[in-house]
Amino acid sequence: MQAPDHTPLIHWTEQGEPRSARWHSEAGMPPPKKVIVADDTTNADTAYRLACEGTALLWRGDFQNARQLLQALARRADHKHGKGKKKVAKIPASPTEAFHLHRQAQSQRARTLAMLLIPFDPGYVIPLRRAPDVQLACNEAYGRGGDAFVISLRELQGLIGAHEWRKAGVEIPALGARIHPHYGVFSPVRGEYVQLVADTPLPRGAQALAFDIGAGTGVLSAVLARRGVRRVVATDMDRRALSCARDNIARLGLDEQVELLEADLFPPGRAALVVCNPPWVPARPGSSIESAIYDPDSRMLKGFLAGLKAHLEPGGEGWLILSDLAEHLGLRPRAQLLEWIEQAGLVVLGRQDVRPVHPRATDASDPLHAARSAEVTSLWRLGAA
Repeated sequence: MQAPDHTPLIHWTEQGEPRSARWHSEAGMPPPKKVIVADDTTNADTAYRLACEGTALLWRGDFQNARQLLQALARRADHKHGKGKKKVAKIPASPTEAFHLHRQAQSQRARTLAMLLIPFDPGYVIPLRRAPDVQLACNEAYGRGGDAFVISLRELQGLIGAHEWRKAGVEIPALGARIHPHYGVFSPVRGEYVQLVADTPLPRGAQALAFDIGAGTGVLSAVLARRGVRRVVATDMDRRALSCARDNIARLGLDEQVELLEADLFPPGRAALVVCNPPWVPARPGSSIESAIYDPDSRMLKGFLAGLKAHLEPGGEGWLILSDLAEHLGLRPRAQLLEWIEQAGLVVLGRQDVRPVHPRATDASDPLHAARSAEVTSLWRLGAA
């Protein structure tokens, strides 16, 4: 007996006839309940009002005009949430309130902008005038194309942007090479944490074997291999991440040194060095790529600390790379982290700190500027008590 197909469908009426197509959303958004057909005659004010009311617009006009309409919707959404207003915005009572208000505004903005939809014909063909050829980008992100579907233009733009990132890559000074992030895999644009792994002295025995927990793009595995670690076992639960890491390791010619495994946290066995760069903020991610930043209830951080001792060789070290942004936002106090370390039977052997250099750290207009300006990224050297 064939299993039922649970693929969500989006429904609308066009030319007096009911129609439907497969709905695609990487963020897991349900298909809009109300959909109308829009084209080049639809003005931005009308489109914005409908989007705010929860009515989606399935685009049948010129593709480049759809892009311009999305920009117009974004300007209206930003104005609504405070950017460009002369009115003095409410001052949050605490950094925690500022964080939650910011996330709420981000979520509302994302829902509104996701209401402009683009149709796809089978084979990843966009049946609109002046539409770009996105077949390669879609094949990279989704696999081989099948049926027709509908997607938000905003998500499609993210897919196209990810394709360009993948082609160009990100320069990693610690490697003297580029890392190529795949769609849905967080890009290592914050090079300060990579440099910490490149500069911290390796513990005795680490040249033989190290574990990289949560491989992502494979950047930290590559750094360890380039530092002379003869065997690195890297794990990740996300198959896109594993594919991305495998591609980068092959590009760098490190296949013989780095082994990739699909696993939740640790591989079997023990190593003299176990490295982990978990998500830094205990909050719910809004999309799959945000899982590299947000982790509800600090699941990965707590799991790493709880299991580290059992996977360390005698005298080995666990390197925890962690930003203290959550502390400055009031989401996880330093005392909580230290308590988890102690409960796991671990001690702090040392810590290397560095200040972030990304643009948001100095952007006074950022709603979270106070926390970002105080942020420090640390490499905690942990050992068995």
